[in-house]
Amino acid sequence: MHDFIIRTIQPGDDKALATIIRDTLTEFKANKPGTVYFDETTDHLSEVFKTAGSIYFVAEQDARLNDGVGQGAILGGSGIYPTANLPEGTCELVKLYLSSKARGKGLGKTLLQQCIAAAREMGYKKMYLETMPELTIAIPMYEKLGFTYLPAAQGSSGHTGCDVWMIKEL
Repeated sequence: MHDFIIRTIQPGDDKALATIIRDTLTEFKANKPGTVYFDETTDHLSEVFKTAGSIYFVAEQDARLNDGVGQGAILGGSGIYPTANLPEGTCELVKLYLSSKARGKGLGKTLLQQCIAAAREMGYKKMYLETMPELTIAIPMYEKLGFTYLPAAQGSSGHTGCDVWMIKEL
C-alpha cells in the first residue's frame, strides 16, 4: 500500500482519529472500561502529543489520489509516549489503530516501524506496549517485530482494561 502519506498529528485530526479508535475497539468487542475507549484524552490527541518525548504519526490517504482536491482521508495512526513510571529509557507505543479499510496492507507495520525509528532517534532504549487479546490482528505483528511478553504491566498508563503487556529492545 503506497497510496498514503505519514505525517505528525495536527489538531484537525483529532475527531477522525477518535472515531477510528472507538470504532476499532467496538468492532473487536474491546470497548470496555479501563481502555482508551473511555479515556477523554482520545478526543484531544493533538494536545496529548505536545508532551516532550512523545510523537504521534497519522496515516492519511494521499490527497493526490483524490484528484488533488483537499486533504486525504485519515486512515489511522500510532505514537510513542513517555508514560509515567516506566523504567528509565523506556517509552510506550500508544494508540496504534487503523480504519477497517486500511488494514491488511502493511500500514500498521509501517506506522510501528516509524514509531520505533522515532523512539531510537529520541534516545529511548526500550519500547513497551499494552494491548488486549481481543485485538487479534495486532499481537502477531508485535511478535514478528520483536516484542516479547511481560508478566505484568509497567508504568502508570491508567488502562487497566489491558491485560497483555509486551516490550522490545531498541
